[in-house]
Amino acid sequence: MNCHKLTGPAQLLAIVVLTGAVAVAQPRAGGPPPGNIASLKTALLPKPTNLAQYVRNETALVALGKALFWDAQVGSDGQTACATCHFHAGADHRLQNQLASPAGVTTALTGNRTMKADDFPFRRLANPNNNNSAVIRDTRLVAGSAGVVHRTFFDVNAGLHTDDGATVSSAAPTSLAGLELRQVTNRNSPSVINAVFNVRNFWDGRASRIFSGSTPFGDSDTGLTVLVNSANGLQPERVRMDNASLASQAVGPALNAIEMSYNGRKWPKLGRKMLSLRPLGRQKVATDDSVLGEMANPEGNGLRGEYGYQQLIEQAFQPEYWGGGQIVDASGSILKAAAAASNSNEFRQIEYNFALFFGLAIQAYESTLISDQTRLDQFLEGNTQALTALEQQGLAEFGGGGSQCTVCHAGPELTTASYTRAAAPNVNPGDPNDLGFFRIGVSPISEDLGLGGQDGFNAPLLLPNRPGAADGTFKTPGLRNVELTGPYFHNGGQATLEQVMDFYSRQGDFGGANLGPGIGNIRLNAAERTQVVAFLMALTDDRVKYERAPFDHPALCIPVGHVETEPGVPALDDSSPVTSMSALDRWALIPASGKGGNAVPLQTFDELLRGIGNDGTRAHTLTESCQP
Repeated sequence: MNCHKLTGPAQLLAIVVLTGAVAVAQPRAGGPPPGNIASLKTALLPKPTNLAQYVRNETALVALGKALFWDAQVGSDGQTACATCHFHAGADHRLQNQLASPAGVTTALTGNRTMKADDFPFRRLANPNNNNSAVIRDTRLVAGSAGVVHRTFFDVNAGLHTDDGATVSSAAPTSLAGLELRQVTNRNSPSVINAVFNVRNFWDGRASRIFSGSTPFGDSDTGLTVLVNSANGLQPERVRMDNASLASQAVGPALNAIEMSYNGRKWPKLGRKMLSLRPLGRQKVATDDSVLGEMANPEGNGLRGEYGYQQLIEQAFQPEYWGGGQIVDASGSILKAAAAASNSNEFRQIEYNFALFFGLAIQAYESTLISDQTRLDQFLEGNTQALTALEQQGLAEFGGGGSQCTVCHAGPELTTASYTRAAAPNVNPGDPNDLGFFRIGVSPISEDLGLGGQDGFNAPLLLPNRPGAADGTFKTPGLRNVELTGPYFHNGGQATLEQVMDFYSRQGDFGGANLGPGIGNIRLNAAERTQVVAFLMALTDDRVKYERAPFDHPALCIPVGHVETEPGVPALDDSSPVTSMSALDRWALIPASGKGGNAVPLQTFDELLRGIGNDGTRAHTLTESCQP
């Protein structure tokens, strides 16, 4: 265990003071070369290419992105924002109606269940240090995120926050006692904080670094996805922007029929809806919000009247992409020159190009969510008192030969799925491990192919050097704020960092072909696991923990499961004809925070499971009710 290990705090401090980085041990032969653990302020972050072609004011772009990210009106039900699954340190820690089978099918074990501490880990072994010991429980479930009820999209209505749609009982995939539930994603929600450092986003990397202006899938999308106004009128144009994975990611959930949209909605329709609404019109915005405060409506919800989405788009984007006067159909074909559309299938240029605006704006906002003020960052910048002795021992163990942590979690970002890693010499674009995607035995390969799957155009997400090499591999997440982002892994199957360390100590839950480089060589005793957990707790940025700028945000009312008349029997939502087949939601308030943040820290997932902090000593306890 000790052959490659740094010898102790004194030597570690000397290395930090002299070099500003922590040298990590060499991984096993054939693995990716080691990185250096360094302050996140040193991380490589390429700017999106040709951004100025589309954007005229990047400050206005960030404001537009923050409004869109937190606006629940984006969802077809008028109740689901991007932030609904990323409200808590950029992630989601809700407990009820958050379970799905790996295939996304609701079963008796999933529908509207409330997760308990004893449910974790999902795969429980007689000996948690031995993955060959007897299996006591293996639920084969995923802790995902509740999205929308499955409905077929009909249309939008200008000025209304809800879309027209209907539940089709024969197609509805999630129901309990005859009532439709909110669908649940079949992967856990990763944090959007520091996601700007990822070359590819989503767990399976399907959000390409190349933004096409419309879909997440990069160069697979060869369509002419936007209209540009020229001397000859509106002309179709292909978008191709590198270093823009966050934009690719942003345009995925908004039309996804599980996450945010009724089935069949298209971008021009969403553009028409949002352009007709007051930004954040049903949510409170703090007047000292670090981005939106000066625009906030002090006497009500949302932004002041002069800050509509059209005005925000016009401030942020070049007029060639919104100022055209011609009317087009859903395919972009010009129908006429007129000031307004005459029916619901005719669109203005600004409506047609809404995907471009949405993706680039949310990318700009998420690019501000960088948590580079952790105690680890302070320590690596020369503050030798920032880490305790135990945390320093954990840092040394994290970079040591026995832990193998830095095979995957290297560099200033603590992930090899980063631009720093991509810029290193001899990176093999056909090797998923070189790209920061690994197979660690969370689940059998057959349950989820990860990077070995296909994109929305039926093209492989990766063409690996060896057939099947990408199957079952998933993106290595960065570790800053990991204290706050449970449950863990792409299936959400571990509730605590201690359980995560047990998982790695037993070299994953599923061996053989389900394991990739490094994990089978991990050797961690109980004391070393305690040290590493202490180190991981030092990766929290207090600005995230207390929601201080830039991590402050508007208020959001989130669904936290369905009301039940008795166990397993949901109550009917009889509020409208649209919900006549739907279960009644329970709601919890995420209060608005201004740039000064909260007086108390965020609740961890384990604390939520155990009710710790419900006395007011934690934020986001999901105990304050609201109506959206």
